[in-house]
Amino acid sequence: MMKEIKIIKNRSDIGAGTRGSDMGVDAIEIAAINKKSNYFDSFDFEDVITENESIYNKVNNSFAKRIDSVFNQCKRLSNHVKVNLQEGKFPIVLSGDHSSALGTISGVKAANPTKRVGVVWIDAHGDLHSPYTSPSGNIHGMPLSAAISDDNLDCQINDVDRETSELWERMKNIGTPGQKVLPEDIVFFGVRDTEEPENKQMEKYGIKNYMVDEVRYRGLEVCVNEALEKLSNCDVIYVSFDVDAMDCDMISYGTGTPVPKGFDQYEIINIINGLLASNKIACVEFVEVNPLLDLKGNKMAETAFEVLEEVTKKVKSL
Repeated sequence: MMKEIKIIKNRSDIGAGTRGSDMGVDAIEIAAINKKSNYFDSFDFEDVITENESIYNKVNNSFAKRIDSVFNQCKRLSNHVKVNLQEGKFPIVLSGDHSSALGTISGVKAANPTKRVGVVWIDAHGDLHSPYTSPSGNIHGMPLSAAISDDNLDCQINDVDRETSELWERMKNIGTPGQKVLPEDIVFFGVRDTEEPENKQMEKYGIKNYMVDEVRYRGLEVCVNEALEKLSNCDVIYVSFDVDAMDCDMISYGTGTPVPKGFDQYEIINIINGLLASNKIACVEFVEVNPLLDLKGNKMAETAFEVLEEVTKKVKSL
């Protein structure tokens, strides 16, 4: 039976250090219009209420900037994802910055409280920081730390105040209390820009990272199948695609934290579609398209839409 797709539009960029990814959803829609595609007329959608105006607030929580608003945003997104999954729909989430992933993962877990949730993280970054280890305080670098409920205090560099600490604890309990994902149930694709605290977490938990060179050398299909085998004990899997997983020199610098030597869009399509073939994928999320930083017009959004179209075709075929 073909799955009913629901597009969830989450135009929030308050977890990032650079403004503009809140416009990413609209940039993708413009890419569809320019391609004369009726994609966004073909599916029901929901808009998540945002708190982007909080960007004007004085930052009190310097080690987790705007954490109160990011918490609210993730809580809202979690509820959208949970309800759609409970209704038997397949959510495709289009978000601004990557802090949203905590909301999406929490929603997947809330809809599947007794099931084991796996995560495939297609990204240039590990996003395993916490307020205690983050060099920037930008929460888009922290969603996986909250999802696995590990603050990595062995690598603590920040003296976090009580308000921030309490809000961070609330973030770790969105959707359902406590840990959403076992660290060993995370697989990385394309992560190539990390700090020491993240490397320690990856080493501690044995998180597999399929780097670009390995995927090309060993074969994409081999690596995807190996990843699925690693997650074979998971009942459902969430796929998170940050567009900076792609090569910024080849594609575009239209993202907040571009990193060279990444995948091309065809490799991304084949990775996600290979994962979808397992029939375990509950939700796919696209994040971090930033048209304000794009030096090639709307190239990053156009490329993201190309991936979106192909991934959607695969979902519909399942």
